Amino acid sequence: MKKKFSTSWKASKQPRKQRKYVANAPINTKRKLMRVNLSKELRKSQGKRAVVLRKGDTVLIKRGKFRGKKGKVLSVKLKLSRVEVEGIQVKKQDGSKVNVGLKPWNLQITVLNLEERKKKSTAAMAKKTTEKKETENKPKKNEESKNETKPKVKENAS
Repeated sequence: MKKKFSTSWKASKQPRKQRKYVANAPINTKRKLMRVNLSKELRKSQGKRAVVLRKGDTVLIKRGKFRGKKGKVLSVKLKLSRVEVEGIQVKKQDGSKVNVGLKPWNLQITVLNLEERKKKSTAAMAKKTTEKKETENKPKKNEESKNETKPKVKENAS
């Protein structure tokens, strides 16, 4: 693996290559790696086992120092592969508090954020594309006049 990131790379047993793949992956691939397990109730309702984590989802921490605590997702940091959860903070040496970056694979989604931001934008995009196709199918006035030009008549040179 000499390149920074290779789309053709399949797998490796070597942990260093696995870490390199994740660390150098583009943002769209890292987003797919930020999938989090759903609770049993959500699995039944959504029909999926895991969903990409979004700001506003309520999560349960399954492992680590903060195990068993719940909170809303404040931010999702794709570049660092970390999630900040509301109420999960550590006190610094100077007395100030700072949010802890949690790994997504240590979390479980209990309540989904069902804002339809993406659905609205995709519906608007679909509407625009259908309008565009309709306008492409209808010939313009200028094109009609070009097609209806007089047929060429051969002149005899006699």
